[in-house]
Amino acid sequence: MAIYIIKVTTNKEDRALELISDKVNKKELGVYSLARPHGLRGYIFLEAEDRENAEEAAYNLPYVKGIIGKTVTYEEIKNMIEPVMEEINIEKGDIVEIIGEPFKKEKAKVVRIDKSKGEAVVTLLAAVVPIPVTVKLDNIKVIRREKEESEEEGTQEEDKTEVKMGEETPLGDSPLINNEYEEPSGGLIPDDY
Repeated sequence: MAIYIIKVTTNKEDRALELISDKVNKKELGVYSLARPHGLRGYIFLEAEDRENAEEAAYNLPYVKGIIGKTVTYEEIKNMIEPVMEEINIEKGDIVEIIGEPFKKEKAKVVRIDKSKGEAVVTLLAAVVPIPVTVKLDNIKVIRREKEESEEEGTQEEDKTEVKMGEETPLGDSPLINNEYEEPSGGLIPDDY
């Protein structure tokens, strides 16, 4: 029994896995498991009785390019297959970057976190209207903390001097702003339209 690495078309790993699985079930081959580790693109792991069964499972299928000659041990791929539960350090109000599709490289603010489901509800900062989007926690990374931001604002507020309308600023006179204007009659479409 050995673990074989099957080279497949990138971004078609799931489909190739289904095709291999169907073939193994139909022909009752000596294949014990198939794995497509998260983040590993272009490869599938196949555990089989021998090379003959592995080759038969992957032979002449779409998206399958072939079997890599060298076999691997479970210890070599253990870190890719076994999920590692690490402490999630994301809090409500954090500014995060989404690292998974479909909103890859978008900045967002965390609205709510559900650690039991491993999900966070965020609102995209680039969106005109804040729409809540649910993303997996492993698809986001913190780029700014709300606590750090409020501490920075506290120090900056001490340095700022408040300038009122009509007061002179260090750069010169402030512009005169006329707040008196006529309210347009009717709606947005002119009456003579």
